[in-house]
Amino acid sequence: MDEQSPIFAIAVAAELAAMHPQTLRQYDRLGLVSPTRTAGKSRRYSMRDVVQLREIARLSAEGLNLEGIRRMLDLENQVAALQSRVRVLEAALADELLNRPGRRVFAAGGSGDVVPLRTGTRAQRNTQVVVWRPLGRGGGE
Repeated sequence: MDEQSPIFAIAVAAELAAMHPQTLRQYDRLGLVSPTRTAGKSRRYSMRDVVQLREIARLSAEGLNLEGIRRMLDLENQVAALQSRVRVLEAALADELLNRPGRRVFAAGGSGDVVPLRTGTRAQRNTQVVVWRPLGRGGGE
């Protein structure tokens, strides 16, 4: 069950929102809060609907009329939908950047520095052989 689950009958939702059930019916007619309908046409409110009803009550107490509240809620819903879409697009972009050929590759250099590599190339390895001999032992030095 999440905040979108339509579980509350109108009487329970009205009590949770501290409103009269007739007020909820009016808000439904005006499109301020549109609950889900059952097969028998009964209204079922989600917790998100109850939170929205409380917000309507708060805005109304601050002096906004119902049309102003409706417009404000529409804009908030648009913002929420756009934010959701942005999250989806950001995830798709991240997946694309990770999976597409030509992404940037880096390797560690011999001294620990970061070395960028071109696609399809390998890091150059130092394959020189170094012979070390202590000073003063043989070799005529």
